[in-house]
Amino acid sequence: MASPLKAGKQPVSLAGGGGVRVSKIRRDPPPVAKKVTIADRDERDRKMAAIGIGAFTLAILLIIAGIATYNGWSPSQTVVEIRMQ
Repeated sequence: MASPLKAGKQPVSLAGGGGVRVSKIRRDPPPVAKKVTIADRDERDRKMAAIGIGAFTLAILLIIAGIATYNGWSPSQTVVEIRMQ
């Protein structure tokens, strides 16, 4: 059987040697974590629904006005008559 080769370094004794070594690297304590405030999910959903409905309504209005303008209609051509009784 072959014998292991001799290493150039001496083995380190982990069992003894004068107690526990203290790290000499100074470290700052970890930063305090900021509290994350999460908005109420229902309130956020309501806001997003209102924004979506408003955007959809505006898009439909612009499409209708664009088609009407393309066909030659203008709001100044409309006459409104109000009769007071």
